[in-house]
Amino acid sequence: MPAQVMAVSGGAAQDLPARLTGQVIICTIIAAFGGLMFGYDIGISGGVTSMDVFLKKFFPGVYVKKHHAKEDNYCKFDDQYLQLFTSSLYLAAVVSSFFASKCCTKFGRRITIQLASLNFLTGVVLNACAMNISMLIIGRLFLGFGIGFGNQKYNYLYVEYNVQAVPLFISEIAPVKYRGGLNVCFQMLVTVGILCANVINYFTASHPWGWRISLGGAAVPALFLALGSLIIVETPTSLIERGQAEKGYATLQKIRGVRDVQKEYDEIAYATELSKQIKHPFKNLLKRSSRPQVVCSMILQVFQQFTGINVIMFYAPVLFQTMGFGSDASLLSAVVTGSVNSLATLVAVFGVDKLGRRLLLIEAAIQMLIAQKYAYVVLFLICFFVSGFAWSWGPLGWLIPSEIFPLEIRTSGFFCAVSMNMIFTFIIAQAFLTMLCHMRAGIFFFFSVWIVIMGIYAYSFLPETKGIPIDEMNEKAWKKHWFWKRYFSQERDQIPDKA
Repeated sequence: MPAQVMAVSGGAAQDLPARLTGQVIICTIIAAFGGLMFGYDIGISGGVTSMDVFLKKFFPGVYVKKHHAKEDNYCKFDDQYLQLFTSSLYLAAVVSSFFASKCCTKFGRRITIQLASLNFLTGVVLNACAMNISMLIIGRLFLGFGIGFGNQKYNYLYVEYNVQAVPLFISEIAPVKYRGGLNVCFQMLVTVGILCANVINYFTASHPWGWRISLGGAAVPALFLALGSLIIVETPTSLIERGQAEKGYATLQKIRGVRDVQKEYDEIAYATELSKQIKHPFKNLLKRSSRPQVVCSMILQVFQQFTGINVIMFYAPVLFQTMGFGSDASLLSAVVTGSVNSLATLVAVFGVDKLGRRLLLIEAAIQMLIAQKYAYVVLFLICFFVSGFAWSWGPLGWLIPSEIFPLEIRTSGFFCAVSMNMIFTFIIAQAFLTMLCHMRAGIFFFFSVWIVIMGIYAYSFLPETKGIPIDEMNEKAWKKHWFWKRYFSQERDQIPDKA
């Protein structure tokens, strides 16, 4: 049977009777709340590492350089352990995702989400109560385990999706016309998490226990995620897989808001059976016709990190202090950039399905390049830079990989994309302060070169996916692209590898 028959689970999805129900909206919000947990961790580390009481306790050498050493500002925060405090979370997230995938397959999504919350809360307690740097780093590792487990599989429709499944989950349950906007809700809550962290850092900076309060605040999204796992209905796919066909049918009616769901039910049953036949999904990534999606999704993740955005998100207060801002002013500036980040993401929420993916990516590459080149007008242009990222490479870096893979490689392909993102997030977080010390202002030219490259790439090699059903991407996007179509001309689509 040709692989295009698999489009029965998605190619006709736009013709299936369905409404944008309250259940879908609630599930989207709960799933996207994983983004708030992720965003809070991104934002909190930069503010905490700029607090004097925190530096004095854990990084006294940095504290001395900051206040007493007579050297240029570029090198005051150059410390490998200080960078490890930020970067260790992302390395742990990559490693834990392998184990979380197995756990989710064997025990289900609710247990896995609850384990994520337990790991995350353990990390919060260790960080908030830390007495030495080892305790601090171990706490960050547990937070990373929580991220790796929490952003795991949501068996909602068609097949099981592993690893950073929040974007995939939303893409699958959303009607085609709302897919982009609903998916961007994940990135929206990431930005809200960053903003909340910046605000908390600003108000706790002068408190003797300010850093403990800031780090302890991460418990809030973890508790929400734990409670949310009890509210989300069981998924039709998992119910069908466990032989509970009638309950699966009733659940499908509930989330679709219509009575006649027989066609979609049959498609889920078919796709579920088909997914069981896929024994080696990573082997399918080596197929010639899989290369366009794999290459584009992984390159997007690399480009997302080399915009330089996480330099600003992780180290905004430190960066502002390096540029001469006072402690309070640097934290307030981080709040301003976090606010711009959240507000600008609304452009993507409401515009991605109207303006398209490529237009936003190309426009933002130009906008961010301008901001990098003239960074002496510091605060305004950093906000200008952040806004460009927030409505383009930030949310679309997650959205596009979640929608471009065919069914047989969707899980493994998206796993590769997310792993690439986490690995390069770790690299940037671990290396930036050292790079800043050695490259000085040249660091901005380094990121500028990458922004030029990624703008050219988006214009030349990225097909527009707006309004295309997920399982019709090959036919309507990749096979019509001037460059990528050659990867389909010599290989007929085949059923997934079963060996």
